[in-house]
Amino acid sequence: MQDHLSTQLAKLRQERNLTLDQLSLKTRVGVEKLARFESGEEVPSTQTLLILSNALEVPVSNLVDGLTQDAE
Repeated sequence: MQDHLSTQLAKLRQERNLTLDQLSLKTRVGVEKLARFESGEEVPSTQTLLILSNALEVPVSNLVDGLTQDAE
């Protein structure tokens, strides 16, 4: 799950044309910590997953399961 989560997080952020700095501002999670989540070095807590999903405007399941909200 960790590898999938990191890949999905980076993919969703990039699909929304957000930089790590922009996502950091939206989530109040540090850029370094976001980079560690995307690289798979660290796994976000459940609360942080909720914050990230809200900022990326997707259900938490999209981060965890890799489901896409719309098939583009």
